Amino acid sequence: MAELLVPKLNSNDTDYVLTDWLVGDGEPVGAGDPVAVVETSKATEELEAAESGTLHHLVAAGARCRPGRPIADVRDGAAPARTAEAPPAAAAQPAGGPLVTRPAQALADELGVTAQQIAALGLAVVRREDVEALRPAAAPAADAPAGVPLTRVQQGVARAVEISHRTIPAAYTVVRMDLGPARAHAVRLTRAVRRPVGLAELFVQQVAALHAGFPRFFAAIDGSTATLADAPHIGVTVDLGEGLYVPCVRDPRALTTAEIATRMMAYRIAATSGTFRESDLGGANFVITLHTDGDVVLAVPFVFPGTVCALAVTSPADGSPANIGLAYDHRLINGRDAALFLHALKNSMEGLA
Repeated sequence: MAELLVPKLNSNDTDYVLTDWLVGDGEPVGAGDPVAVVETSKATEELEAAESGTLHHLVAAGARCRPGRPIADVRDGAAPARTAEAPPAAAAQPAGGPLVTRPAQALADELGVTAQQIAALGLAVVRREDVEALRPAAAPAADAPAGVPLTRVQQGVARAVEISHRTIPAAYTVVRMDLGPARAHAVRLTRAVRRPVGLAELFVQQVAALHAGFPRFFAAIDGSTATLADAPHIGVTVDLGEGLYVPCVRDPRALTTAEIATRMMAYRIAATSGTFRESDLGGANFVITLHTDGDVVLAVPFVFPGTVCALAVTSPADGSPANIGLAYDHRLINGRDAALFLHALKNSMEGLA
């Protein structure tokens, strides 16, 4: 018999919501088959069976589950199923109503979706994407409430910012770059690969190309030790109004421009629908923060915990040189190194043709 344990999916949440069983209680499964879906504050993740056999639920859909706890077991043969635990009362809606996951409830609170509207969906378990379908086309102006609860996504951002400011002594250096050649190059690439290519995709490529020459910029610090990364994994901020996400493009050096563009478009779609997987959001060792509103001329990002650098990219609408800034952990990187890195990046971006 093998237990299906809930893995630790991120460092922000203490528990998750078991939103769906993909395989019914007492049904056969094969090793590697997806059998359940859990939802964290930012993403959904499928859990797979480790062995072949008969699946027996230990926890009901809608229940909260902690990392390391079993939610099912897989047995040889067709042994009698054990009774699944009911969801805890704190997670349930009023009697007879659906169970609403925390991310879904946070979005419902943000949008002003009522319990009656949620009940009208006719679902036993309501997830974030279900509430998204109830987003009103337009909302009349109203006085701001006395207190506005933070969404689960924003709570995660708040924790990251707090940890960063408390533990990372950051410094900042900025250079001016002429991004005209890069924009023209992006237009040509868009036509060539038949996918949208912009500054984000180009910066991902060019930053990754600097890994060999500047390995410390992709490192992680643990106390008095810096761990260098074997490959660059570039996180890129995505915020389309549903919260800040930092999906990761793993080792862009091994990807074509078309593959990077396809991945970035998939991440933008996931940001609008709230369908990120935890595997999309973890593993970055360098972060690019995008500030491409044409009126933004300077941005100072925080250094994300677990990394030592964050590159802020602006894109003035008038085509003037852009201020591209690097926030860095001063315990590992000094000002001279930051300037050398930025000048190398400037030369590569301005040399695109």
